[in-house]
This record gives sequence, structure tokens and C-alpha cells, in this order.
Amino acid sequence: MHIEHLAIWVRDLERMRTFYETYFGATANEKYVNAIKGFSSYFLSFPQGGARLELMQMPGIPDTKNDALAQFSGLIHFAISVGDEATVDALTNRLRADGLPVVGEPRRTGDGYYESVILDPEGNRVEVMG
Repeated sequence: MHIEHLAIWVRDLERMRTFYETYFGATANEKYVNAIKGFSSYFLSFPQGGARLELMQMPGIPDTKNDALAQFSGLIHFAISVGDEATVDALTNRLRADGLPVVGEPRRTGDGYYESVILDPEGNRVEVMG
């Protein structure tokens, strides 16, 4: 068994698709639209495989009440492997320069990972891992 995909409700579907394509090399499938429900989505695949990310948009979905900078119960982040430490550093610096919040500077964790933590354009925590 494996995780096939994770899904995120988003406010701006095109902006979020472009973010993951631009910074993480994701490739989107053709946009799915259910006009009756007002639902649209993309499945994003990543260059090294693994689980896909589904971005979903539909009117009436309320904003989360969770604070992106605080920890809370439930799904708190997902991690994208970018290959190595140098790529973690370079991408973190690029994201920062482009105005994205870096909420965890690049570091080696106690369990041996090298990572930083950023917020995507809608405030979702993403670990950038080497």
C-alpha cells in the first residue's frame, strides 16, 4: 500500500497550480470541471514520482480556522523531496526572494533529514527536503 494522493481545498486554483509547477516541477493533468457542482480540480504529479497532490476549488468551502504558524491536531504539513541539501538551500532562498514565507530555516533535523519549511500562497505548510 502507499499514499496515492493528498488533496487541498484552495481559493485560487490557477495560482496554486502555477506555484507547484514553478517551484517544484509539478505537472498538472487537464483541469477537471463539474459545472453542476461548481467544482474544479487538478492532479499534480512530481518529477520523482510518489503521491500526487490534488488541488480542488468549489464555492462555499469555508476558509480554515487553523493558524498556519501554530501547531494543531490533524494534517499539519506535507513534504516534497527536492534531492539534496544544496537544492533545499537554493529553493528556500528563491522562495524567500519571491516573497513566500519561510517559517523554518534549512536545518538538519534530529531524525537526520535536511529541510526547510515554507508556506505556499494559501498558507499550507510545505517541508522542502533534501
